[in-house]
Amino acid sequence: MEHHQLKFHHFWWLIVLVCHCEVTFGATRAPSWFYHRFYQHYQRHISDWWETNKEIQILQEYLRIPSVHPDPDYGPCVEFLQRQADSLNLPLIVHHPSLPNKPIVIITWQGTNPELPTILLNSHMDVVPVYPESWSHPPFGAEIDAQGRIFARGSQDTKGQGTAYLGAVRQLQDEGFQPKRTLHIMYVPDEEIGADHGMKAFVETQEFRDLNIGFAIDEGATAPFESLFVFNAEKTRWAPIFKAKGNPGHGAILAEKTSGEGFSRLIAKIMNYRQMQMAKLQNGVPWGNVTSINLTKVQGGIQTNVIPEELSAFFDIRLALDEDQDAYLEMLKGFIEEAGGNIELTFEVKDNPSPPTILDDSDPFWVTFKDTMTELASSLDLQIMPGVTDMRFVRPKGVRAIGFNPMNHTPIRFHAHNEFIYANQYMQAIKNFARIIEKLTGV
Repeated sequence: MEHHQLKFHHFWWLIVLVCHCEVTFGATRAPSWFYHRFYQHYQRHISDWWETNKEIQILQEYLRIPSVHPDPDYGPCVEFLQRQADSLNLPLIVHHPSLPNKPIVIITWQGTNPELPTILLNSHMDVVPVYPESWSHPPFGAEIDAQGRIFARGSQDTKGQGTAYLGAVRQLQDEGFQPKRTLHIMYVPDEEIGADHGMKAFVETQEFRDLNIGFAIDEGATAPFESLFVFNAEKTRWAPIFKAKGNPGHGAILAEKTSGEGFSRLIAKIMNYRQMQMAKLQNGVPWGNVTSINLTKVQGGIQTNVIPEELSAFFDIRLALDEDQDAYLEMLKGFIEEAGGNIELTFEVKDNPSPPTILDDSDPFWVTFKDTMTELASSLDLQIMPGVTDMRFVRPKGVRAIGFNPMNHTPIRFHAHNEFIYANQYMQAIKNFARIIEKLTGV
């Protein structure tokens, strides 16, 4: 039963009961408690109904697997995906391009013409850490509230997308569809920490080349409005570590040249630069065209009454496509000199730029994708991905790739407290992916 059908069914009974109430009490004297009690009853049934939906149950099972950093166990994810592949009668292969505990899982639906370049649908199994005390629902409980919101870490980024692919295949199989091109559905590890042992390693293997990918779809972002985001490029990620050094001493002494002095001056300069980038956003520059920089971790000190010899600041930088990276590095070094020096700069991550995917009418996959979304009455908002995805490793291998999530009217909550998606939007995403798969594999 569709969500809107459920609403109509309850709305019909609401009319009947309201009429009965007004006959009983008089049209102008129907008690307010009646409407309040009925609304509560209606909301409770909405939540209960979603809990019985097969596709929602599959999503909830996946979301309840805590494959969370810093030490995710991917074993339960692989077992879950194996059961899903078995239910679809599709083969599943697991690759380990780097480490035995970092699996690449691929479910394949072979096409009638397997020699053609294939279609890839990608998502990642890992999720970022949570602050459970700041959540209104357990972050790995996948609970559904009266508004049909499914709360869980990974619901947006990207387990919800990963199971929506499977739901779309299930729908197409029920319709008797058989793809012309082969479809690969891939689930990768460690996207959230740089993918050194995930996609970054896998694209260098013969197994990746044998997939013969012609067009790829990876994670996008939920859209808070009607239009859906499409990302054909992404920023470049740097993760610099600034280690300020200075004289240690007793916490009661106003010593000179301490690590804290240089540390604070450097932070002030970087935060001033950050405010300049914020001003660009406030002036209407798209988020994907602005270089972002955020302080994400501070480290140092051994005891509260000891001046530390070293203090470290960790930053997450996402460089805009038009940013001169050599000049940017020199700017960071300049901040160090202006802060008094004696600050060491290293990088936890320092990615190379990834080329954008050129989307125009010469690309039959892009034309087909656009036409399909038009048929689905969905408008598209083409942008640069404000973060980074695994497609930054795939595009340099000559694969055309986009980031796309067909869930709109949903606030962007990835990496935030109370991450959620709407159950009805998720079901619509399954339908949309079904049509996208049907059309792209038929090119």
